[in-house]
Amino acid sequence: MNNLILLILCFIAGMLLRRFKRMPDNAPATLNSFIIHVSLPALTLLYIHGLHLSGDVLLVASMAWLVFGLSAGFFWLVGKWLHLPRATTGALILVGGLGNTSFFGLPMVEAFYGKAGLGTAIIADQLGSFFALSVLGITVAGIYSSGRPTAAEIGKRIALFPPFISLLFALLLIPIEYADWFAVLLKRLGDTLAPLALLSVGLQLRLGHIAEHKRNLALGLSFKLVLAPLAIYLLYVQRLGAHGQPIQVTLFEAAMPPMITAAIVAGEHDLDPPLANLMVAVGLILSFFTLSAWWYLWRAV
Repeated sequence: MNNLILLILCFIAGMLLRRFKRMPDNAPATLNSFIIHVSLPALTLLYIHGLHLSGDVLLVASMAWLVFGLSAGFFWLVGKWLHLPRATTGALILVGGLGNTSFFGLPMVEAFYGKAGLGTAIIADQLGSFFALSVLGITVAGIYSSGRPTAAEIGKRIALFPPFISLLFALLLIPIEYADWFAVLLKRLGDTLAPLALLSVGLQLRLGHIAEHKRNLALGLSFKLVLAPLAIYLLYVQRLGAHGQPIQVTLFEAAMPPMITAAIVAGEHDLDPPLANLMVAVGLILSFFTLSAWWYLWRAV
């Protein structure tokens, strides 16, 4: 409960600091850069190192890819049915298919499942959402805009992403025991992720004109917050019979609101930026309620 209160206070603080112009315009970019280059790699090195790899890892890592595939099929059909512009369809696929499993997901997993759930959450983010964004997300953005990313460009983006580099090192270092001072250092640096991430999200919140995008916004968030996690639950639990905390955390990550980075990619490719930004902002607010509901329903999984 204390962690959840901290997240809410940091989120509100970000909104207030933006409202009263107490932070520079580039503050979110600075905070996000620190999180990507310091906080998230530290958490990855700490919790992946102590992770016991099992058969659940494949299910955990596959979740984001499955959600994105469902998003592509669902919104392609919706786009055809409603005669949506290509840019809007692309935005819905991209932003509706990728969850905020890192900046928002990791703090929320810690709040609901404790630090024991972070190892699973990092796998869902690094081997799942990040790879899906880097490969499938960039590809879809290119298809629905005028550009076409090359294989070399995709490979370079993956190879140079700091959390991915730290993931490789963490996997290599699993057999080696960390010194006490190094583990404490990683923990202190990793603890900065939760407050800074929610502060950054609050600083970036832009509600805009919801009315003119209400139909597409409702479609995108209904899929991401309700249909996607329900589909993963039916597949993993009802069909495959998977159980335990790693599966609970995986389902929880499947229910995360749209990824901030996905909205940034959508904007860079001119894929209906107002809709993409609204999906992130409104989805984040709604997810405080939807995630609590999913957590309550999945306690017995």
